[in-house]
Amino acid sequence: MSELPNPLSALGSAAGLPPGRLVTRDARRRLRRTRQEPVLWLSDGPVDAPAAAYPAPPGLRTVLLHDRHGPEEWWDTREFLRPERTSAPDDHHVQPVLREFWEAVVPDPEEGREGEDLIAPFGRAWPGLAEAGRAREADPDAGADGLARQLIRDGSLGRPRLALVPAGRAADIPAAIGWAGPVNHENDTGRISAVLRSWEDRYGVRVLALGFATLDLYVPAPPRTLAEALPLAAEHFAFAPDNVWQGSGTVRDYAQEALIGSTHWSFWWD
Repeated sequence: MSELPNPLSALGSAAGLPPGRLVTRDARRRLRRTRQEPVLWLSDGPVDAPAAAYPAPPGLRTVLLHDRHGPEEWWDTREFLRPERTSAPDDHHVQPVLREFWEAVVPDPEEGREGEDLIAPFGRAWPGLAEAGRAREADPDAGADGLARQLIRDGSLGRPRLALVPAGRAADIPAAIGWAGPVNHENDTGRISAVLRSWEDRYGVRVLALGFATLDLYVPAPPRTLAEALPLAAEHFAFAPDNVWQGSGTVRDYAQEALIGSTHWSFWWD
């Protein structure tokens, strides 16, 4: 079966974009031959506006990449972008993915009360998916724009670059480029994108920026009560346990501090 053309191959000089270049990787071919295939288009220098402020040609999605933490210009290092090692998000269902993540990080029974407190009010069994967000922001476009501009202004994203990525939906951006940010927790970014797809559907999340091992999302429909936030906090703990282990300390505290009414979800992997 013939492959679909990569929309980056015909990008050329699109109107409204800053100067930039293609970032390429070896693509596997028959008879052991390889050739360079574009993974993403990247601006030559930093930008001072959200990714959504720039035009996205058909078949491409915009996102900000930054190197505030981690190796400088990590996107040019082969080990940090490996799309050939990533499965398709379509291959995964969010429930079993998050269940596996949860089972890998819940405390062992030997940890006793301290382990129980970490994941309370839940036990060691996977608690299941949280319900979808009920009330959405009146203007999610403006909300995403405002949050991205705030993150740029306060230096949270360092000096971000604009990237164009061949992806059908924003949740698929990490998988499309083979982003290695969560590699110490999960080395198949297709599974990460499967979770992001579910959050897109349930909470309307938008991928704003990717760092070396960080991810920033805008959330137009966050949980509004502790009861709504707790099962979502369990999902976040399964997805990025360092948010709890090296952050709030317990799933309950994380729900209260980071989720209730928050339109910004930020993840990092140590």
